[in-house]
Amino acid sequence: MPEGSLKGKTALVTGAAQGIGKAIGLRLAREGAVVAACDLNLPLAEATVREIRDSGAKAKAYLLNVTDAEEVERVVEEAAKEFGRIDILVNNAGITKDALLLRMEEGAWDAVLSVNLKGTFLLSKACARLMIKQRFGRIVNISSVSGQRGNAGQSNYAASKAGIIGFTKSLSKELGARGVTVNAVAPGFIQTAMTEDLSQGIKDSYLKQIPLGRLGTPEDIAGVVAFLCSEDGAYISGEILGVNGGMY
Repeated sequence: MPEGSLKGKTALVTGAAQGIGKAIGLRLAREGAVVAACDLNLPLAEATVREIRDSGAKAKAYLLNVTDAEEVERVVEEAAKEFGRIDILVNNAGITKDALLLRMEEGAWDAVLSVNLKGTFLLSKACARLMIKQRFGRIVNISSVSGQRGNAGQSNYAASKAGIIGFTKSLSKELGARGVTVNAVAPGFIQTAMTEDLSQGIKDSYLKQIPLGRLGTPEDIAGVVAFLCSEDGAYISGEILGVNGGMY
C-alpha cells in the first residue's frame, strides 16, 4: 500500500479517543486522510486530533453518543459540511459489561447491544446516504474474535459483535452496486485500556491460545483498516478479517 494512499479522502472514526480508535485515526491521517474523530469523551478525542495535527494532517473532534439517532445525524451532517464529503466510516465505538449470564443485569445487555450494534447501524445508515450519492465509500466495522467463537462471561458483547458480522455481510450486498465496500475487522486480544485491568493470570491464559505468542497492538488493527480503505482493498467487500495472531 503506497504512502499517502488516502490523500483527498475524509474519514469519520467513532471511539477515536483512545486505544484502537485512536490508532486508526492516526494511521488514516498518516495515509493522507482528513479525520473526523468522534467520541463520547471529547477532551480525549481532542487530544487525538492534536496528535494528528502535529503530524501535519487535518482533523476535527466531535462529541458523539453513537446510540442517539438525532445526534448521529447532526454530527455526520456537520462533518460532511466541514470537510465536503465523508468517504470512510470506521465503526469502532464499543463497550463491555462482562458477567456470566445468570448474573448479568438486563441493563448491561441493553447497554452493550445499544453502543456496539445499534451505534454501528445508526452511523452506517447516516453515512451510507452520502456515499451512495458520491458512488464511493468504505465502511469498516470493528467486530471481535468473541463474535466469531464466543467467550464465557461475554454473552452480550459476543452477541453484539456477531451481530456486526451479519450486519456487515448484509450491508455489503446492499451497497456494492453503488461503489461502497463494507467489511469488518475482528481483533483478537489487543493491548488497550479495556484489557489493562485483567489479571496476569487471565492474560497468560489468552497468550496460550495465540500461536504468534504475543498480544496484539492497536496499530496491528489500524494497518488492516487502512488497507481496506485504500485502493489495494477496493475489490474486497462483505469480508471479516481476523486479526488475532492465529487464535481463531
